[in-house]
Amino acid sequence: MTTFVITIPGTFLREADERARADIARRLRPADPNQTELGREEDLDLLTVNDDNTFSMRLEVTAGAGEEAQHKAERTAADALRAAGFTEDEAPLGPPAVTGIDNPA
Repeated sequence: MTTFVITIPGTFLREADERARADIARRLRPADPNQTELGREEDLDLLTVNDDNTFSMRLEVTAGAGEEAQHKAERTAADALRAAGFTEDEAPLGPPAVTGIDNPA
């Protein structure tokens, strides 16, 4: 198994105040990429929200292949948004991308 850092873009189409953002980040915390070498080196944030309400989630996922990791990350992101009260229409996600790989030693 390999540890991947997956980045998922999205857009908040309804207001995501500080409380909502904190709730989403708390729900994503188990997938914090700062536990990976890349995450520590790059100081990656779990959730970055821009002024135009676009956002990026960076998640650590362990999987056998990149495609599997992307699917796992997408489920994790969608679950966190849904649990924080956002529907797919209120916070649509873009395609996930592998942005880092931590190979086992």
